[in-house]
Amino acid sequence: MIIIGISAYYHDSASCILKDGEIIYSLHEERLTRIKHDKEFPRESLKLGLSKNEITFDQIDHIVFFDKPFLKFERLLETYVYYSPFQGFESFKKSIPIWIKEKLFQKDLILKELNEILNNPGIKELNKKLVFSEHHLSHAASAFFPSNFDESAIITMDGVGEWSTTTFGIGEKNKIKILNEIRYPHSLGLLYSAFTYFLGFEVNSGEYKLMGLAPFGKPKFYDLIMENLIDVKEDGSFYLNQHYFNYSVGLTMTNKKFSKLFDMKRRDPSKKIEQSHMDMAASIQKVLEFVIIKICKHAQKVTKMKNLCLSGGVALNCVANFKIGLEKIFENIWVQPASGDAGSSIGSAMYLYYHILGNNRNIDHNNSKMKGCYLGNKYSKKEIEDILKKFDIKFDLMSDEKLSQFISKEISENKIIGWMQGKSEFGPRALGARSILADPRPIDMQKKLNLKIKFRESFRPFAPSVLSDHQDKWFESFNLNEYMSFVSKTKDFKIKDEFRYSGFNSLNYIESKIKAVSHVDGTARVQTVYKSLNPKFYNLIDDFFKITDVPLLINTSFNVRGEPIVETPEHALRCFFGTELDYLVIENFVIKKEDQNKNLITAKYSVNFKPD
Repeated sequence: MIIIGISAYYHDSASCILKDGEIIYSLHEERLTRIKHDKEFPRESLKLGLSKNEITFDQIDHIVFFDKPFLKFERLLETYVYYSPFQGFESFKKSIPIWIKEKLFQKDLILKELNEILNNPGIKELNKKLVFSEHHLSHAASAFFPSNFDESAIITMDGVGEWSTTTFGIGEKNKIKILNEIRYPHSLGLLYSAFTYFLGFEVNSGEYKLMGLAPFGKPKFYDLIMENLIDVKEDGSFYLNQHYFNYSVGLTMTNKKFSKLFDMKRRDPSKKIEQSHMDMAASIQKVLEFVIIKICKHAQKVTKMKNLCLSGGVALNCVANFKIGLEKIFENIWVQPASGDAGSSIGSAMYLYYHILGNNRNIDHNNSKMKGCYLGNKYSKKEIEDILKKFDIKFDLMSDEKLSQFISKEISENKIIGWMQGKSEFGPRALGARSILADPRPIDMQKKLNLKIKFRESFRPFAPSVLSDHQDKWFESFNLNEYMSFVSKTKDFKIKDEFRYSGFNSLNYIESKIKAVSHVDGTARVQTVYKSLNPKFYNLIDDFFKITDVPLLINTSFNVRGEPIVETPEHALRCFFGTELDYLVIENFVIKKEDQNKNLITAKYSVNFKPD
């Protein structure tokens, strides 16, 4: 049985192909269109997935869309009616024409897109196969069904779906039951996004910057937020005071009352980040953690489950996930690695396959169905070689063993590597398939990577990828973590408090053998690397360990600020020539920057060619 799952039209569009309950392909649309957080129908990712897996229309049993557009329209109308006639006209005037022209007829749009992608089988035939899931059911299914649990509590948290913003329920074998929900406009995702907006970052993409900024501050505004913005009950349910927010009826997230409460203006994104901004980030992070822990305690009390599955955009907050683990509310926690809307392409397909159609789950208690998140596209030796020769790229072709030994030695000598191997990762994290790799020991490596390779803010932390057998020797973790879903404490981390709260300068006072991956609060977003999931990446780190006695590497996503992670060899080449990367490794092809024709390098992040 083949089921296609689709997430589209809001942000982070993606497609998924499920075959007999197993994910055989999943890809974000942005990876091919090169539009960050692309929200359009995932036509390119779906076309490529169908082509690479040789799937025709006749082989497809069902096509599932991840939510129900009419319910969203109902929520929009009810919100405007509630606030009218005194508020919301500008927002109404902007959004309603879009809904009337496009989104209200989303089913027709989806059918037209599918008809074109699938070589015109006909709208009637497609209509027989197209079904719609609900937003938070898709999130819940993406959390539970790929997990290695027979049964589990499930919590989903995001901005908003149709009406729900937070849910908890139970997953048992091949069934899911939602037990309770919190509804719009009361939303942890929107609360966190309001502070993201106020601190000058982009909503739906800058929340992780806010999380990274928080450790530089003190939660000085915590009481102010708890007393004015949010009312939290003992069971974790909460109420947001809408007098301070503008997202329901305006074109911004916050209003003048919000600014007056904190006695500051929204930060201009081009202006310097001040200590007060760091303190605000620390405050809202603490609020988020406080509420989430209450929700988790209540969900455990009601469900009596020892396992927890998490999904929704808020579940990408790996610091909050770590705090849940420290509380020991549940024995085991599994987080959907693509917890945002993209992952709901998987969830909607699995919900249909298991819950609706009643198929049995074959559970491997040692492994999830996400397969390391290596669910995208792989490129053959011939495809890569043809591209390199086409553009006169000089390269060496090495055996696996020689490649690992050579690149690990270069990394130990402070060289920075673009690393493209096998199938691309699904989700927002680079996990050793489309990664930039570097030595975690030099204290200036963090700043060098941010400013000269990634072209992004200097404070942003980097993740360590550590060999599974060595994680407990270097980090305090309550579990292993192949998807970077949690932070861990670096064991040898030291910094004096007077330095920790001295702004970004505090990074210079970190004491650790792995300074470049230790954040200012002593945490690191660890990836546990297993030989069974990614043997080539494992062997590279192991060879680096033999040289340095350090069993981990810096691993950051293979892209620059504002661009999606690279997908194809062409994308990797363009990023390579537009940055100060020293080497590019595509499968077993090794490309050294110094050996290349300097005319290929341009002032911006590309080379003098475009992909066909």
